[in-house]
Amino acid sequence: MQVQALLATRDPDDRTHCIMVNIPCKSLACLLRSIPYWISAICLMGEQIVVRLGKLTDYGLVLMTCIARDQGPPLRTARDLARESKLPLSTVSKLLKELLQSGLLISHRGIKGGYILAREPHEISVVEMIAAIEGPMALTECSTEITGLCNLEPCCPIKSNQQIINQAVRGVLEKITLSDLMHPMHLTNIKDARGKLVTTIASGGIQ
Repeated sequence: MQVQALLATRDPDDRTHCIMVNIPCKSLACLLRSIPYWISAICLMGEQIVVRLGKLTDYGLVLMTCIARDQGPPLRTARDLARESKLPLSTVSKLLKELLQSGLLISHRGIKGGYILAREPHEISVVEMIAAIEGPMALTECSTEITGLCNLEPCCPIKSNQQIINQAVRGVLEKITLSDLMHPMHLTNIKDARGKLVTTIASGGIQ
């Protein structure tokens, strides 16, 4: 089956490029693996829209989890984390720099230097980690606080709804912390105030 995909990519100089491609569904994953700095992909398949986190963001979550698992001395170096995560050292170094600049990590120089978390794992949300790599979370251009990014914005009939959806998704991710990522998570059904079953995430302290 053919899919139409809007790809947002970032080159090694941190310049962002957007391309629209028509490609067989089975070939899409291969295409994404061939782009070293892709940020996100929106695949339009009929009425279904699939939004993905970028590869670097996924890797950033992996690195933060690796650091959180062992907070004791010695400090974690880029080489240690590359070995543990099976990621290229250059990618790990790039991500550590971005996480450090976002205030999620603290670095210590010297022979025994390295990186530690700036806060406890339960105090760092998934939203913060995503924002550290991709910037403020927005499912659509009109979901941001910046106006004028979309030509349809002045007449879009669902702009406010898109913003509400973005807030709802953000609200869920704000409740999930780095501490939760360190443990198995699962979906569970609970009853809302009207007795209707709704699906939610359960892991440790969140539900």
